[in-house]
Amino acid sequence: MNLALLFDTDFTSPDRALLTGRRRRHLETVLKAAEGDCIAVGRVNGMIGSGEIIRLTDDLAELAVTLDSPPPPAPPLRLVMAMPRPKMFRRVLQTATALGVKEIWLLNAYKVEKSFWQTPWLESQALTENMVLGLEQAMDTVMPQVHLRQRFKPFVEDELPGLIGDRKALVAHPGTDAPCPTHLNRPSLLCIGPEGGFIPYEVEKLAQAGCQAVHLGRRILRVETAVPVLISRLFDGCL
Repeated sequence: MNLALLFDTDFTSPDRALLTGRRRRHLETVLKAAEGDCIAVGRVNGMIGSGEIIRLTDDLAELAVTLDSPPPPAPPLRLVMAMPRPKMFRRVLQTATALGVKEIWLLNAYKVEKSFWQTPWLESQALTENMVLGLEQAMDTVMPQVHLRQRFKPFVEDELPGLIGDRKALVAHPGTDAPCPTHLNRPSLLCIGPEGGFIPYEVEKLAQAGCQAVHLGRRILRVETAVPVLISRLFDGCL
């Protein structure tokens, strides 16, 4: 936890906040913090600053909070991703959040098993908990938006062209001719398939919607590896 993320409900006054549960335990077990120490804090969807520990008990830590800096800028990216395996999904969500992605669309695909959509990790509380971990790691405060789309064709035909707009749209797909661009640094949309990749029909539909198929070379990467590699390749601010 490089930054303690504060929700509106944590504040008892404009400049006082309470840490409980996991965050309070982290102060003791990892940071070895004591009264009088200062830690990095940030308000959800707000500013970043510092919090002085003015009271520390077995159950809570009371902070005197000063928020005076903006969060880091986010890459101008819309990430469209075939729903990963549940165990992998947690890591991918945390990683994408830590890299600054603020808009994530989870999509069904031929190689996505129906059971993936039943995972409790897609429940609102679980999504928030994992995004919080990503924000804390990266010292960010702006919570991503996650959209679920369980029907591939209606999404690609009816919604994707509007999401692309004037953005550079890419679909990562091994075996294609064009290498993934570097230092793109412009509004973009990136599609990433499931383990095993999109099937040819899906790649064709994505291309018809305006996506260019690109590759990362001859090596086939797991989704959890491809996500940070692709995002950091496209945007200098993630390096």
